[in-house]
Amino acid sequence: MDVVLHNIPYLLEGAYYTLLITIVSMFFGLLIGLIVAIARLNGNVVISNLAKFYVSIVRGTPLLVQIFIIYFGLPDYGITLDPLPAAFIALSINIGAYLAETIRGAILSVPKGQMEAALSLEMTYWQAMRRVILPQAARTAIPPMGNTFIGMLKETSLVSVITVTELLRAAQLLVSQYFVVMPFYLAIAIMYWLLSLLFSGILSRVEAKLSKAY
Repeated sequence: MDVVLHNIPYLLEGAYYTLLITIVSMFFGLLIGLIVAIARLNGNVVISNLAKFYVSIVRGTPLLVQIFIIYFGLPDYGITLDPLPAAFIALSINIGAYLAETIRGAILSVPKGQMEAALSLEMTYWQAMRRVILPQAARTAIPPMGNTFIGMLKETSLVSVITVTELLRAAQLLVSQYFVVMPFYLAIAIMYWLLSLLFSGILSRVEAKLSKAY
């Protein structure tokens, strides 16, 4: 274990990139998910079908394949991305599709009378969504969204295949340097677990606050 302790700073740097990828992808994935969910519910036929197609194709293909398409495939069309931006884009697009379905289900769970009441108060559709529907939908959406975020935290390990030095890649480099396997992989397993506990705690507090507010 001495070799692991000696390299903790390097592993913590990998954990930093894991957190960075997770947070950035969560942010943009949430934006994508919200836009796609509303498009599926209220867009015209073309927009709704495009949103449905996006969700279907992203959920129906492996994340690893999507990473390969963005990092290795796009250069065929003159679009070359560095590993970290490619990781952000791939994970954001992927999680956006899953969040879109979660958000859409949460919006549908809000009684239709809420929208009708908001419109009767002369709110516009978008005002009603922002002030009435989405806050109530958030309470329903938070638990499944939390599971999606934690799942994505662990799936960041897949970007190691495009040389992003996140937690798994950092461990792989140390294994190749020291020819010691189990201690490093056990160390990052514990670090992933602690990061998952951190996210779970944060999401539980958010859920509790939303429950009190509504």
